Amino acid sequence: MKIKTNKINSANAEIEAEISNKTIDTNLEKIAKELTKTVAVQGFRKGKVPVAVVKKQYGNRLLQDAEAEALRDVLNRGLDELKISSDRLIGEPNIYKFDKNDAGISVTVKIALRPDIDLGNYADMVKDFEKPVIDEKEVEVRLERLADSQGKFVDLKKKRAAKNGDSAIIDFEGSIDGVLFDGGAAKEFALVLGSNQFIPGFEDQVVGMNIGEEKIVKVKFPENYGSDALSGKDAEFKVTLHNIQEKIKAEIDEAFAAKMLAGQDDTSLENLKAQIKAQMSHEALAKLYNDELKPALLETLVESIKFDLPEFVVEQEIDVSLNKKASMMSEDEIKELRESTEKLEALRETFREDAQRSVRATFIIDSLATAENVKVTENEVMQTIYYEAMQMGQDPKVSYDKYKNAGYLPAIQMSMVEDKVLTQILNSKTKEA
Repeated sequence: MKIKTNKINSANAEIEAEISNKTIDTNLEKIAKELTKTVAVQGFRKGKVPVAVVKKQYGNRLLQDAEAEALRDVLNRGLDELKISSDRLIGEPNIYKFDKNDAGISVTVKIALRPDIDLGNYADMVKDFEKPVIDEKEVEVRLERLADSQGKFVDLKKKRAAKNGDSAIIDFEGSIDGVLFDGGAAKEFALVLGSNQFIPGFEDQVVGMNIGEEKIVKVKFPENYGSDALSGKDAEFKVTLHNIQEKIKAEIDEAFAAKMLAGQDDTSLENLKAQIKAQMSHEALAKLYNDELKPALLETLVESIKFDLPEFVVEQEIDVSLNKKASMMSEDEIKELRESTEKLEALRETFREDAQRSVRATFIIDSLATAENVKVTENEVMQTIYYEAMQMGQDPKVSYDKYKNAGYLPAIQMSMVEDKVLTQILNSKTKEA
């Protein structure tokens, strides 16, 4: 077997080989002999099946196994010549060329390697910045909002028309073209006006109604409504307003603070304000990180840290973008691409620069995670998915299984690693204002 190796750069290499028919025959003979020990063939005792019978019965499979063994040998010998350990390989080797001829097989194997990345003084790429400052007025506004959320609805002391913020106690009955539809009616339903609980336009028309008034509310269901029978349809609701309740917010005093801080040692109003301020500071810093600092830092890292990229990883990223683009194209556009290799390649090339940046960013984050000792376990991924599902009122296990079956867990884990790494680096640069 003749082997020729070429280390293109630190992330890519090629192995060319000429596999003789003699090598394939030798491999086939060896595999056939091993198979005689375990194969069951009618008319022969186990372990006593002649090699010729095994060859006749399993000929094509034996040939494939013999060629596969030769390819493994090509790869192993090529890696030895290149002085590359197998743990540096990324993905499966790509059989770029596999030509059978009279003498044997001409094969070219392309391999991708984990690139060597010099992160340099990456922390110096981040400029010092000040934490956002939360003033007392902002705290007071948040405190007022909290008190409002803890308020209670009570009957009006003085009769007036309904307005946003009120709880309107209504009967309603919905119909389309004069026909009542399922789920479109209720008695003495408490609707908080301005909450956008009902479809657009409904609550706006209840505003201004008086107790005892009956009104026909005309609305149109959104095109993307959950029911096909209702989506995009014009509907009428007969609405009767029985009562109006206004919201009386909770008094902001020590008793209110004690209720909000139940279970804590310090239940004073002063401590409640301090905790609100700390929460708002955390939210403001997170917004600054996510909207500005993290994207800017990642962009700086990608621009500053240069290294060779594994070609096949870039090609895979291009394919992902291409498939996404194709999913939004018409059948005629897709047909045109299938019929023109030049147009298809031209379209693929439009994604190359973004693909390279994406792959570069992924390797940089992976290296930074090692340098910063940042890890995200499978359990953390599961907990994150469970929490988000519960926040949206979904079944956590169903959501997790959906992501798992779709193969999205590694991408979610990588996204969490990126978030942790960039946050950790930025935290080291924060300064109190």
